[in-house]
Amino acid sequence: MRSFIIIGHKAATEPFSLNDLPGSAGRMDILCRCVNAALFLSHDLRRDVRVYLILKGDPDPPKIIRFDGADVRYLSPDERSAASLIRKALGKKVQDFWTESMPGVSIRRGDLGNLLGELGSKVTCLREDGVDIRSEGFKGISMEPLFVLGDHLGLTEDEEKTIKGYEHEIVSVGPVSLHADHCIVLLHNEMDRTAHGQGNIFRTQHIMRAR
Repeated sequence: MRSFIIIGHKAATEPFSLNDLPGSAGRMDILCRCVNAALFLSHDLRRDVRVYLILKGDPDPPKIIRFDGADVRYLSPDERSAASLIRKALGKKVQDFWTESMPGVSIRRGDLGNLLGELGSKVTCLREDGVDIRSEGFKGISMEPLFVLGDHLGLTEDEEKTIKGYEHEIVSVGPVSLHADHCIVLLHNEMDRTAHGQGNIFRTQHIMRAR
């Protein structure tokens, strides 16, 4: 299973307008693009992927929405489709445990610390100055990696402190800053190459920043 956590610091925590994802929905467009990048193949879905969206915007943060590639339905490869499923999840009563809103989409109350504690994994920070994932010195991606991505605001000091509570290292997918959804595509490519005997394997959990 490949898992991705995307933190939306301004992402709305109540049902929002589908006509203004970058504005009143708190850059929900970034999260939707990440969902699509993580889950979609050409004419198919990645069944071995889970996506966790941590919503920290007004008026009732924090909440976590989970997309499960093995079970998700009614998802098309566009931002509005993903946003519609997020909006439906936010219409549910939120508890401290997972509640399914649609097939393959669930919601619970919680923040990064709650989720990392639940999932339990090794942490790797992804930065431009990290060890290149294609270098000989890199250890490779694990068979069940967990990647953590920030939105356009990056990660807060508290989030970085939370992450430092886990064993961690710093790696890079390349020399320049990229959008979070582009980083997801590159990471999938590295893992796909590994699955076909063309790449490395590294055991990590990854933190990225969207621009």
